[in-house]
Amino acid sequence: MPLDRDSLTMERLRPIITFVIIIWVVQFANFTLGYWPNDWFGLEPRDPSGLIGIPFSPFLHAGFKHAAANTVPLLMLGGMAAMAAPKRFIEATLIIVLVGGALVWLIARGGNRVHVGASGLVFGYLGYVVALGIVERSFRTMFAAAAAVMLYGGLIMGVLPTDHRISWESHLFGALAGIAAAWMLRSDKGATPHVT
Repeated sequence: MPLDRDSLTMERLRPIITFVIIIWVVQFANFTLGYWPNDWFGLEPRDPSGLIGIPFSPFLHAGFKHAAANTVPLLMLGGMAAMAAPKRFIEATLIIVLVGGALVWLIARGGNRVHVGASGLVFGYLGYVVALGIVERSFRTMFAAAAAVMLYGGLIMGVLPTDHRISWESHLFGALAGIAAAWMLRSDKGATPHVT
């Protein structure tokens, strides 16, 4: 039996909704444990033990306000990414988390500074959705890119070092990883160039 439109939409959004639910389960556990998991599983630049933070730091937050601040843009931009290119959403997410996290680990400020939070993924989805619209130019991807810019274009200021408590490096490298993901996963990457 084919899926109706509402079922198909929910099927496409299930991964990002599940991700946000996990963030909130982890947040409650983190709070209960006095936030020591941030020190153990956060991303500490250039510290070999901080490598574990590359896949785990997006699930960890510094508090309820931090988790709440990431929830809506994560759902919105992640939802746009999932709807624009549903078959590539998981791959894009992995590229953003792993490439963005690796760049934070290699280049970001260290010195006992632990980077936690899903904002790198938020910026990654923004970069991915906008870049996908540019490289693919289909109605679906251009519509998602325009919506992302209209709703969240102001986030781009978050890649600037304005507040020492905020990991602007996660924002910057997340956005760059999102752009890279769009380029790597574009549907026409094997196409022959058109010569006029």
